[in-house]
Amino acid sequence: MIKALRGTQDILPPQSAQWQYVEAKIRRICSRYGFAEIRTPMFEQTELFQRGIGETTDVVSKEMYTFTDRGDRSLTLRPENTASAVRAYLEHKIYANQGVERWYYIGSMFRYDRPQAGRYREFHQFGTEILGSASPQADAEIIALALQLFRELGLQELELLINSVGCPQCRPAYRQALVEYFTAQSDELCKDCRSRLDKNPLRLLDCKEEGCRRVAAGAPLLTDYLCEDCRTHFAAVQEYLTAAGIAFTLDPHLVRGLDYYTKTAFEIQYLPLGAQSAVCGGGRYDGLVEEIGGPATPGIGFAVGLERLLLALAMQNLLPETGEKPLAALVTHGEAADRAGFALAQELRAAGLAVDTDLAGRSMRSRFKQLAKAGIKYAIIMGEDELAQSRITLRNLQESTQESIAMEDLVARLQTEE
Repeated sequence: MIKALRGTQDILPPQSAQWQYVEAKIRRICSRYGFAEIRTPMFEQTELFQRGIGETTDVVSKEMYTFTDRGDRSLTLRPENTASAVRAYLEHKIYANQGVERWYYIGSMFRYDRPQAGRYREFHQFGTEILGSASPQADAEIIALALQLFRELGLQELELLINSVGCPQCRPAYRQALVEYFTAQSDELCKDCRSRLDKNPLRLLDCKEEGCRRVAAGAPLLTDYLCEDCRTHFAAVQEYLTAAGIAFTLDPHLVRGLDYYTKTAFEIQYLPLGAQSAVCGGGRYDGLVEEIGGPATPGIGFAVGLERLLLALAMQNLLPETGEKPLAALVTHGEAADRAGFALAQELRAAGLAVDTDLAGRSMRSRFKQLAKAGIKYAIIMGEDELAQSRITLRNLQESTQESIAMEDLVARLQTEE
């Protein structure tokens, strides 16, 4: 038997209805904040991610699904979507509008990672991007959007962690301080961190190995090395969050796993998830557009792993059990009634009503059992007698009552229930 590959999953009904519920909530909130949807290809030139994310990151060096196509081009399934959004921003010359773009996306990403609860090799992300604004208000707004989504979904035990990861002007001095600190304790570092020490020492702060975490706890703090511009920007972000009543915790060791981040970095944790508590992460990337070949353009965004978000919602029983039920179902008896019932169902659906039909050829008794179990409110009963009189029997399955209705009046009768 051919099975789904490790690290992938089939999302079947009724679980798919839960995904639709979350996605609908995302779209409504993004619309409220003025964000429009962008859809990018699932694969891009490998160079886009190498330049955008950084060749020394774990994502690029270990986790990407990269292949050579028939044109001998190196292509990669997107491991994240910010680089793709920036590529689209440049390719379509959106920057020529000289305005601020607010985009969001929902889609599959791909990383060769160790599968575990809430983490897959094909995973789904919701994310946002603001391109064209250097204002600290943009940082606060994008954080507020994420928190608004989680709260409207019902999550309560949330913690917002923020930090500033500096910029190209102040980061070199911090980088040197990190190299000196970790070099003195290199024997206690894992193999990967020893190789990162010269290439990208900032990544040592993000290692999940217990020994490396213990060493990193005493590392120099980036906030002590911030230039005046970064310090002023970070202070303003905090002021905007405070003005909106958004609580936060300063975490001087918080860094993101991608090289393009500058200034503000943040993470939102849902504490009941334990070790996998991060449900949202993001930050500012003011140099990314330029790195990919465009004009200097500030940007900020975040990403939410939908699998982990759904796991958090399921833990708190915050997801609907099923999707919306049809209002009514056809129950017919006899070949002529079957055909007439089929035509009636199409008429009702064309009028905007959700109607279930029986494709399994059940007996009337079996059909009523099935409808009761499904929780459908009305049965539209049509047999030879009803057909001869151009009427139907409308049975309320929840109240065990029924009425006879002229067939031409059924649409109006059911529309009163919508």
